[in-house]
Amino acid sequence: MTLERDAIKTAIREKVIELANELGEDASDINDDDIIPATGALDSAAILALVVWYEEAYDFPLKQEEINIDNLGSINAMVDFLLARKGG
Repeated sequence: MTLERDAIKTAIREKVIELANELGEDASDINDDDIIPATGALDSAAILALVVWYEEAYDFPLKQEEINIDNLGSINAMVDFLLARKGG
């Protein structure tokens, strides 16, 4: 699989918006550097669903200690972490 930064950003943003919509929230204006939990668009279950989707979508199993705000807190953080680990 080729990992392309803009395609990954788009996919993550779309997933955040989808999960927010399921909660009746509008996350369409989320920025790449917004701290996702701080936006209030996703509850804890939706954040967990986002992490599970991220692992499955990119065949990217995470260790418990990797699941933190530095690695997964924003769209840019998620992309950077994925590319750094996968060598993209």
